[in-house]
Amino acid sequence: MTDRPCSVSAAVRPPPRRIDACMAHRCARAMSVVLAIVLASASGPAAAASSGAPIRIGLIAPLTGSSADFGISMQRGAELAVAQVNAAGGYLGRPLKLVARDDRADPAAGRAAALDIVEHAGVLATVGFCNTGVAMNALDVFESHRQVLMVPCAQGTAVTRRTPAADSFVFRVAPSDAINAAFLAGEIVDRRKLARVAILADTTGYGDGGVADISAQLRQRGLAPVYVGRFALGVVSLRSLLEAARAAGAQALVVYTVGPGEAAAVNARAAMRWDVPYFAPWTLSFRSVLDATGPAALEGLMMTQSLIQDSANESRTSFVLGYARKWGAGTMGSLMAAAQAYDAIQLLLRAMFASHGDLSGTALKKALEQPSEPYRGVVSTYDHPFSAADHEAFSLNMIWLGVWRGGEIRYVYASDAHLSGAVRHKQDR
Repeated sequence: MTDRPCSVSAAVRPPPRRIDACMAHRCARAMSVVLAIVLASASGPAAAASSGAPIRIGLIAPLTGSSADFGISMQRGAELAVAQVNAAGGYLGRPLKLVARDDRADPAAGRAAALDIVEHAGVLATVGFCNTGVAMNALDVFESHRQVLMVPCAQGTAVTRRTPAADSFVFRVAPSDAINAAFLAGEIVDRRKLARVAILADTTGYGDGGVADISAQLRQRGLAPVYVGRFALGVVSLRSLLEAARAAGAQALVVYTVGPGEAAAVNARAAMRWDVPYFAPWTLSFRSVLDATGPAALEGLMMTQSLIQDSANESRTSFVLGYARKWGAGTMGSLMAAAQAYDAIQLLLRAMFASHGDLSGTALKKALEQPSEPYRGVVSTYDHPFSAADHEAFSLNMIWLGVWRGGEIRYVYASDAHLSGAVRHKQDR
């Protein structure tokens, strides 16, 4: 298979090199020092005496239940960011403090958590939501209270479209499913020339959005899915749906669901010995899927990724090693969820300093929309992630195609691996 053409702009860094634990530790310390200098200089006249009281930031995620694999990863990524910020002096001497609530991947619980966080917990802003349906049921809480919500996980297209960006306080630091669908359709149909596509999706808001987005991309290419199978969360076997897809003559399978659903589909495909190309959004990359299927069943299956771990990005390597030191190697349920939450906290902090002492929701919104300088994060270098008209931090050229190889996620294309250290500038949609 030939390499995919370059999808990023900017010069390529030198070839990746090995970064050992000592180097990563030195890098982490250097990052903290640099962060302290940058934050001190950014404060300017706003660096007035502070009470030292913690600045509370809300966090809402599925910390228990079927989505806990990426919910806990999201929480821990945010905790690492907060720890680093506090080690560098916090915000004008005031430490950050996370106030966490468990939404259990339940829309009602998510809305209750949002109301509690916003109305009673005294938070400045919130980092929240992994499940699209849960997020959709709580967005109006943040909009009506004019409080910033940074979404590092939930990828459903509708999350940032309910309210026009000019009026919205919701910002996303994750690829939307509109982007994922365009990327997958381009790979499946345009590149691989596979016209008969079957879609499997759960019956949540996330599944609804996935079916709509993939179907729309196929329509743009004059196609329709040959089969659409829907299933409830918690289903044990999806073999009957995969058999129906095979009977319909599917040449490619796209599965939209969370980790346990992906595992059920992967196991059914392996039991059928059906080697049809399997594509999915990022949920296929969760460690819970590997644990429930094993590397053999996952071999060669592909998914969209905002980052793939390698040694070309020192910030990323330091982040992964820091996570392992704190919680143990092999405990990260989702690298994307953890890293995107980390970057969301850092982007929020920079907005706090850019607002020159005005920490109102309106001021933070404006600061996020008008960043003064790039931020080199764990996932990517964010040049101008947001604007008044666009609250999505990612564009199509900023994601990769990952594949399971030997129980690890690798780049499908060698050209992408060589470009992993390049700056990926967000492009206009």
